[in-house]
Amino acid sequence: MSTDAQRKLKTRKILFASLLALICIVLVYAVFQRDKPWVVPEEVKKLKNPLPPSESTLNAARGIYMDECAQCHGEHGKGDGPEATMHSLAPADLTDTRHMNTVTDGEIFYQISEGRKPMPSFKKRLTEDQRWGLVLLVRSFSAPSLLPVHEKHADAAKNTATSSKD
Repeated sequence: MSTDAQRKLKTRKILFASLLALICIVLVYAVFQRDKPWVVPEEVKKLKNPLPPSESTLNAARGIYMDECAQCHGEHGKGDGPEATMHSLAPADLTDTRHMNTVTDGEIFYQISEGRKPMPSFKKRLTEDQRWGLVLLVRSFSAPSLLPVHEKHADAAKNTATSSKD
């Protein structure tokens, strides 16, 4: 084998080894990144939702949620949407009361606004009021007391009808 061919072979081997090393570094980085908690600025954590829960706000937020969030977080916020399994980081279960009681409205607002792979940022796609409306809706998944009064009555009527059949 000529010296020129040997140099080319050596160069290919070095490039191949470098490529393998780069792939390994990226994979290790990805694994460690997915377990990192959200870092939310302290002043944002303290923000309070300026919107009171109302039927119209929740209905508007539900429409946005179904268009933008349900494909990953699921129709009822359980993290079981049709695209949930496509991501290495599972979408949050928004019905987990214990977890949802540990995050503030400001933190939820920040997460919706800023996003984090694979979740997109909605800061430029939605108005501030729309994002706060989503905070109310997300809260309603784990705290049914945020449901508008007529929905509570409808649910109670359904439960009564179901239990009377038993």
